[in-house]
Amino acid sequence: MTTEEVKLNIEKALDEIRPFLQSDGGDISLLSIENNDTLVKVQLHGACVGCSVNQMTLKSGVEMTIKKYVPQVEEVVNIE
Repeated sequence: MTTEEVKLNIEKALDEIRPFLQSDGGDISLLSIENNDTLVKVQLHGACVGCSVNQMTLKSGVEMTIKKYVPQVEEVVNIE
């Protein structure tokens, strides 16, 4: 998978979970893909910032969905 394909697949994953975040008044954007496409940095916006469940959302929702599209991703981190 090329870097461009990885980016497109991660964007597809984010598009899949974005409606859930937006329904709670939040959003997410892709910042970077690093370490040979194994580390994805995202930024949560709106109500997702400072939300006590955002780490759980990040790991169980965002990371799991991204891994479904791009299996080589090992970690997704939120950059505030």
